[in-house]
Amino acid sequence: MSPKKNNLKDFFRSIPKNIFSGFVVSLIALPLGLGLAMASDAPPISGIITAIVGGIIVALFGGSHVTITGPGNGMVGVLLVAITTLGLESAYAAIICSGVLIVLLGVFRMGKLSDFFPSSAIQGMLAAIGLIILGKQFHIMFAHKIKREDTLDYLFEIPVTINDALHYKNEGLIYAALAGVLGLAIMMFYSKVRNKYLQLIPAPMWIVILSIGFSYYFELVLHQENPIAKQYMISGIPSIQNIIEDIHLPNFSRIGSLPFWGSVFAITLIASIESLLSIKAVDKLDTEKRRSNVNKDLKALGLATVVSGFLGGLNVVTVIARSSVNVNNGASNRSSNFFHATFLVLFIVLFSTQLTRIPLTALMAILVFTGYKLASPNVIRKIFFIGKEQLIIFFITLLVTLKVGLITGILAGVFATLIIHIIVNKNISLFARNVLKPNVLMYHESEGQHNYYISVKHFCSFLNYYKLKDKLDAVPENQDVIVDFSLCSFVDDTVMENINRYQELFKKRGGHFDVIGLDMHDTDSKHPFALRRLLPVPKIIKNNLTRRQTNMESLAHDYALSYHPKNQNDTDFLNNFLFFNTKNIDHIYNVLTYKKKAISLFDIEFSEGEFIAKEVIRTTMLHINLKKSIPEFTLDREGFLEKVYAFAGFKDIPIQNHSDFSERFYLLGDNEAEITRFFTDEITHFFESNPYYHVESNGESLLVFGKERLASIKEIKALFDFGKRLNEVVSKES
Repeated sequence: MSPKKNNLKDFFRSIPKNIFSGFVVSLIALPLGLGLAMASDAPPISGIITAIVGGIIVALFGGSHVTITGPGNGMVGVLLVAITTLGLESAYAAIICSGVLIVLLGVFRMGKLSDFFPSSAIQGMLAAIGLIILGKQFHIMFAHKIKREDTLDYLFEIPVTINDALHYKNEGLIYAALAGVLGLAIMMFYSKVRNKYLQLIPAPMWIVILSIGFSYYFELVLHQENPIAKQYMISGIPSIQNIIEDIHLPNFSRIGSLPFWGSVFAITLIASIESLLSIKAVDKLDTEKRRSNVNKDLKALGLATVVSGFLGGLNVVTVIARSSVNVNNGASNRSSNFFHATFLVLFIVLFSTQLTRIPLTALMAILVFTGYKLASPNVIRKIFFIGKEQLIIFFITLLVTLKVGLITGILAGVFATLIIHIIVNKNISLFARNVLKPNVLMYHESEGQHNYYISVKHFCSFLNYYKLKDKLDAVPENQDVIVDFSLCSFVDDTVMENINRYQELFKKRGGHFDVIGLDMHDTDSKHPFALRRLLPVPKIIKNNLTRRQTNMESLAHDYALSYHPKNQNDTDFLNNFLFFNTKNIDHIYNVLTYKKKAISLFDIEFSEGEFIAKEVIRTTMLHINLKKSIPEFTLDREGFLEKVYAFAGFKDIPIQNHSDFSERFYLLGDNEAEITRFFTDEITHFFESNPYYHVESNGESLLVFGKERLASIKEIKALFDFGKRLNEVVSKES
């Protein structure tokens, strides 16, 4: 069978999974689309139009694989300014023009522009966008609409709004504020509940469900009107017929004015940056580790934006939060984006009248939480750990963006980064003499291990990183590459962050990515992304053991185990497990080993999703290194969720003459014949008579864990005992 036919067969085979993931994403896209549109002072339905148009067009013509498109969080501030300055119809014209410019960016292969922005400046811009969103929507969330000229004024008035809400006399306003507070609480604490059944419905959709249920309770049970003040309920959700009849036609009468083109360029800049950053982040999550055709995606996003503007929608961008959810629910190709748009059409056609039962304050809570995630103290703390100088860049970008504008803010961040680099190196000529020179040389070693060797000279920063990136992109990820910085005087944090991403990518694809020459450099920070330069005396940091580490050290002594408390980044042995396909492993620590690492038990930190959708999870796992090959499989407890998975194309493998096992356990794997032969009577009885654990085989070793949290000392003992006995049972089988 030809590769083309194989690809077509795989596409149709994956449709059930992509329908399922598209449905889950649509549950998030519905309330977010409404909220982001209203936050931009656009009609609520325009956010849904944006998601539908983007989902269809980008799915058909895009160059990425598992991204989701629609209205973006980062666009709220710039669209709000455009609509306020130009009016709605002229803003639609500006959106259409920005779409044309984005198409041209793709045509002229300008996707590499994202590499010219320093990481801390981008973080500062995103934080400013978060504060813009939070500042305005916080007051609406507390049923207290105000109008201010400056974003900082909105932030300064937050204590006043909270105080006013505590003294409301109007019952309608009290209920409206309570709906907002409850919505915010759901957004804040829902992810902490690690229950696979509750997690089937995303937090934003719970807000929608509870809001509509609350409305029906008063209407059908108490026979009363909804007590929430009417001015704080969603309004203006037309039926599908009215949407078609009332499409706002763009007004190009101001196309010759300076404010019009200022808005066009601002919208284009933010839309392209948000999309490019999101595409790069989602590529890291792709289980097949495919590289997106960024320029093709830009052309599709631009075309979708043009169509969206003519239909009364907003800019179409790639969105990281919904894309992360898409990947985590099994999406494998662009059809999931199409299906997410299809479900949104069904929601509007069938349930448009129900959307008016949702309190505006509850939707604003979603945006307030989104704004907080973009500008949370955790962001500042992470940047501080990278380097104190990065905080200066971050805050300059943030403050200038808030006070002046997004374009001026990001340019101020770029300029501040360059000045700081010159001050740090005390050498302006280093940059002036070498910025235009070819500072990257690569050749393919024809002997030995056939390495690709890349030498970087002079300096490597955001100014010339694209030269290094072009070379790295030319190397297949399953090959070996060595990057030598020994002749490089300075390496900035943006380069170090991207180098780290390449290392992760090459590990997952079976290649090797080695960095040499940095042993001659040092830094003020021990963070792996910190900028590198020569320092006379490296700093040494000593860490004391925590209480948990002390207990584990005692446990190791009692059970004759080896114990290593420090962080270990060598996690290659976990890469081939299906569980980690859509997750990024940070490190393992508190490692207990038995019999020369035949069995290892460790705490692990990994993350799901990226950016504002990122959730950091710490749990305890056990790894058994087998001395023989076994089939690859995943074994988990049978439950309602696993029965639902069957409809999405995941098949449970039955074990003959063990009906109890087949009813209680959910067994997955590609080679059913080998798996059924492996599950002998003794192995099957072992699982039937022991506590439930998630057990996974990658063909050479086993991964075992219980709940997605750190285990107690008692639970560690139980898990270790389970692993030892499982190892004995598996080892006895021939």
